[in-house]
Amino acid sequence: MLEKIQKQISKNYEEMVQDRRYLHMHPELSHQEVHTPAFIAERLESLGIEVRRHVGGRGVVGIIRGGKPGKTVAFRADFDALPIIDQKDVPYKSTIPGVMHACGHDGHTAALLGFAKAMNDFKDQLPGNIVLIHQFGEELSPGGARGMIEDGCLDGVDFVFGAHLQSQMAAHKVYVRDGFLQASEDSFKITVNGFGTHGAEPHTGVDPILAASHIMIALQSIVSRNADPLKELVVSVGSFHSGQADNVIPNEATMEGTIRVFDPELRQLARKRLTEIAQAVGTGLGCTVEVDILTGYDAVCNDETAMNLVRQGVQNVYDAQTIVETDPIMPVEDFSYYLQHKRGAYFFVGAKMEDDEFVYPHHHERFDFYEPAMEMTAHVFAATFFEVQKMENES
Repeated sequence: MLEKIQKQISKNYEEMVQDRRYLHMHPELSHQEVHTPAFIAERLESLGIEVRRHVGGRGVVGIIRGGKPGKTVAFRADFDALPIIDQKDVPYKSTIPGVMHACGHDGHTAALLGFAKAMNDFKDQLPGNIVLIHQFGEELSPGGARGMIEDGCLDGVDFVFGAHLQSQMAAHKVYVRDGFLQASEDSFKITVNGFGTHGAEPHTGVDPILAASHIMIALQSIVSRNADPLKELVVSVGSFHSGQADNVIPNEATMEGTIRVFDPELRQLARKRLTEIAQAVGTGLGCTVEVDILTGYDAVCNDETAMNLVRQGVQNVYDAQTIVETDPIMPVEDFSYYLQHKRGAYFFVGAKMEDDEFVYPHHHERFDFYEPAMEMTAHVFAATFFEVQKMENES
């Protein structure tokens, strides 16, 4: 049956391209999606697939009920876009000013729709059930995953899988990893309060810019002197603002940044040390310091058994050389919450453009990806589904 489904997926490829390009032309920002979930729901309903709308807010869940007993397997795709101006010169360029799909979520959605159509064609012969999770708001914390989970998208699910198209990873490859794959994220804001004065008389005030500068440098000691050097940690300041005139020492300086880490204990240590260092350095230089830390997504941690099911599925439809054991990466992903509730795995599908002239990183204004990677994603989903069902038969 898998071979028949693979052929059907390949037949659906041109429709995947059409869906992807339509979505690319009509992107919607995180937590503002209206047209996109309606488009997805209508497409699934047109196939006769059972659909729940407004799951967790703006999510869509489709259910394909197989005609034979077996496990229930969920597959997830996100569908939100980013506040970026699309600078590509292509026919499917975004038509929404200042908004574009710069991370491949349009491709994730199209791939899952193509997979759903093929699987639904054979639903009476399928063992078990398929849950199609179309998620909103991944790009902007608090994300859509937790709301959808609370609203029951994983009820009755045995395994959950997801994939991300990667524009800088070689096409025709599937990238897998056991354990930690993507980091956790916490964002922070440090406000340093001094006492403003004339720039020519600094001794009559307390300079928050000086204190904030020393704090920013001291924060680097968290990575170099507090963290285990064998464990990954990033503490970065991405925003530093203070003052409005060249001859005025202001009252306040602020900086904002991010903490990226895999290990949960190291995450807590980094948060603790950031607060301690900022307050101690600022106090030592005569300032008062406020530290606000916003907890972001947890790290993506793959279940080894589930990841092995993906590996075997890839070998069944391609070969062992298609599989690449990848290193973990620091960008975050709220697929992590699905994995905290169910066994599952998240993997990457190489989608690097064939011409290097068109290769750009995610979140870039000229981002694009190799569209056949959508077909590959659907193939791997299908093969993985059947690997899960083999577990049922062998147990």
